[in-house]
Amino acid sequence: MYTRVNNDHADPEDVAVLREAFQVDDGGTSALGWAAVREFEGAQGIVLPEPYRTFVAEISDGSDSGPPEFGLVGLAELPDDWGDDRPERVLSRPFPLTSMWLWEDDPRPSEEVEALREPVFNDGSIVLGTDGCGMYWHLIVSGPHRGHIWNISGEGAAPFGAEFGYTTADPGFMGWVRHWTANKSWFDATEGSVIGSTASDQPW
Repeated sequence: MYTRVNNDHADPEDVAVLREAFQVDDGGTSALGWAAVREFEGAQGIVLPEPYRTFVAEISDGSDSGPPEFGLVGLAELPDDWGDDRPERVLSRPFPLTSMWLWEDDPRPSEEVEALREPVFNDGSIVLGTDGCGMYWHLIVSGPHRGHIWNISGEGAAPFGAEFGYTTADPGFMGWVRHWTANKSWFDATEGSVIGSTASDQPW
């Protein structure tokens, strides 16, 4: 059983931490505003999990400084290396996973794996950004893991948080941001033993 993160109420202390972490002092011009957030939610058929929802509405719609390595992209944006020929993303369709899946080692036929893999990239999440090498961070917005952060790459997909292994971080957007502001390696619970960690810090 995994921790259910606080999706529906923004803790004022968390909001204060986010303001401090991103050091935004522009009178609100970096934020989307509540009207734009609700318009996006209505168009997509979702409600964004807190405290990310309050973050983009009141603090900043993205950040060049991170997280992740190449910046936190805006709510309606995708990383520059996402590509233009990918399938349509459907945020209201539930994210299909609740546990790590290393499809690189999946013994099923490649056609079957590919059909199951596509929804992992495209359903029920917003893309927060990339660390490069095809490694993306997703915030789940639909399905049982709503509010959790996932690391998804060409090799597989894994939830982020100490309860899932590989990291000492708390789960969810707040745990992810706190870990970044502490300048910790994403997968610090196994640092030095993760296959390929020197290239992309992946949990496999």
